[in-house]
Amino acid sequence: MGGWRLAGRYGLVLDAIAVAILLFTLTRLALALRVGSEADWTGGTLARAASLGLLYDFTVAVALTLPLGLLLLALPDRWRRLQSAQLLVLLLGAGGLFALLFGAAGEWFFWTEFSSRFNFIAVDYLIYTTEVIGNIRQSYPIGWILMALGGLCLLAVFSARRRLARQFTQITPFKSRLIWFTAHALLATGLLTVTSGDARDRIENAYAREIAGNGPFEFVRAFKNNDLDYTRFYRTLPENTVYARLREEMLLTGGEPISADPHELAYRIVSPGPELHPNVVIVCMESMSADFMQTFGNSKNLTPTLDRLTQTSLFFPRAFASGTRTVRGLEALALSTPPIPGNAIVRRPHNEHLFSLASVFNAKGYSSAFIYGGYSYFDNMDQFFSDNGYAVTDRLSVDKTKIHHENVWGIADEDLYTKALEIFDADSAAGKPFFAHLMSTSNHRPYTYPDGRIDIPSKTGRDGAVKYADWALGDFLTRAANKSWFDNTVFVIVADHQASAAGKSDLPLARYRIPLLIYAPKLFPPARSERLIAQIDIAPTLLGLLNWSYTSKFIGHDINRLPSGKEHALISTYQTVGYLENDKLIILEPGQRVRVEAVDWESLTTKPTATDPPAVEEAISLYQGTSLAFKAGLLRELN
Repeated sequence: MGGWRLAGRYGLVLDAIAVAILLFTLTRLALALRVGSEADWTGGTLARAASLGLLYDFTVAVALTLPLGLLLLALPDRWRRLQSAQLLVLLLGAGGLFALLFGAAGEWFFWTEFSSRFNFIAVDYLIYTTEVIGNIRQSYPIGWILMALGGLCLLAVFSARRRLARQFTQITPFKSRLIWFTAHALLATGLLTVTSGDARDRIENAYAREIAGNGPFEFVRAFKNNDLDYTRFYRTLPENTVYARLREEMLLTGGEPISADPHELAYRIVSPGPELHPNVVIVCMESMSADFMQTFGNSKNLTPTLDRLTQTSLFFPRAFASGTRTVRGLEALALSTPPIPGNAIVRRPHNEHLFSLASVFNAKGYSSAFIYGGYSYFDNMDQFFSDNGYAVTDRLSVDKTKIHHENVWGIADEDLYTKALEIFDADSAAGKPFFAHLMSTSNHRPYTYPDGRIDIPSKTGRDGAVKYADWALGDFLTRAANKSWFDNTVFVIVADHQASAAGKSDLPLARYRIPLLIYAPKLFPPARSERLIAQIDIAPTLLGLLNWSYTSKFIGHDINRLPSGKEHALISTYQTVGYLENDKLIILEPGQRVRVEAVDWESLTTKPTATDPPAVEEAISLYQGTSLAFKAGLLRELN
């Protein structure tokens, strides 16, 4: 306590630092208990997580209390006896404590959804406050939570009021306050300069690594790194090598380059025989993990429609999503490009007039549409799709009298499908073939949907939302089967991503497996393909099934024309990207780090193994090449 007495009035800052560190530590402990043995705790891992966590906590606490230190420096000493000044200190204490408690609660609920500290998703959500705040209000008893936090705050400040008043009224000359504040500011600057978030990246288990972090620290770090430059942060190869290997990769299915220019990525696909020109509908189902299906071992009977379709469709049980967010799925399906680190192309500037799946359909005389159950301004979907060949329809275009249910994310899936059927009927009546990309929203927190559709009540959890989404898909296909255009329509049923990407490893393969079915009972006989297929392969594989000849810039492959052994999947988080081929997973991370892991296909787990230089170069070429090509405008539509 001697230091506190010597600090005089500045002891309030020391108290604030101690309280912040205590709350950060309790938050870490709560998350550690929540994860339990999944973090693979050992003495070394525990010591590293605790020590790094304390460093991050101390750094953030020192930085956050700088404004309080500046206020105590600026307030004249003669004001220390004023009741108004003392009340100001109490209010500031209550406000600061409430902010810390609110942050801790926010981290707990964020972990519920993403199994992570605050990251780039939290940064992105600042942009879409209407949806995020609405989602929180509809998912949690926010009023009771705020009242509980406010009550704790008031109780704590009331209990400490005499101590706070005693510290504030101590005589502390300006010179003394200046010395303390200067030391405080220098310490904060030094800690922020030398404390690196990369230090915790050496912890192998992903859960333990996240627990070692600090929410506010990671939030600021994510904000600073919200747009990653591949060539600055990742392992690279010479540009000429990268472009040559990228072109070679794109021609694996037998395409012919249209130019000898090494920077020209366009190539011509020629298919013998007559082309099929059916209608095509991509049904992209929000967060529909393969793990929800009985086909993949789930015993809850949540997806009877999807499970039944595996017997009547072209079924791909080894399909993997590109990423962990909707925009990654949309990017993969529309552009057939690898998930380059940082923001998805859907959200990047200069993403207009790209070569897309709609480019191919439009050239064949189709009408192309993106039909979304939510507001399409979210995640920049409206701009991206409308500038890349699609007519955009969202919830604003749906007659309110035809909406059975809606929440903050969008209308119920059945209402999305009703709107889609109206559009398809109109196109068919006009004699125009149609291509549509549908994006659902129902399988998303707060997990609400119309009553009476399934045997699980609305807003009781993920299982109900999954079962409703599956019911709505079945209802859609049943209604579509009565249409005159049904027999000449191909339905591609796929998820945008899995429901959760959390796991012990950075890229847990089991968390990327998604359903993929191509359903056209009058056009394609049922079949099962055991070949590994990436989300970016879906567009060219679909066009291959239609036997189309076209000029392409797709980086994904027609899986049916790809030489055996060349199949690979590209998976990612925001910063970590992976290249999965045969029995190896190549992982590229910021800091030019590269890891190679062996894959157990039975359990979909991985473990470190010896490096594989050719596979590493292939992975680098795909990610670096795509990043360079996008920045240089080489992925734009054909002239």
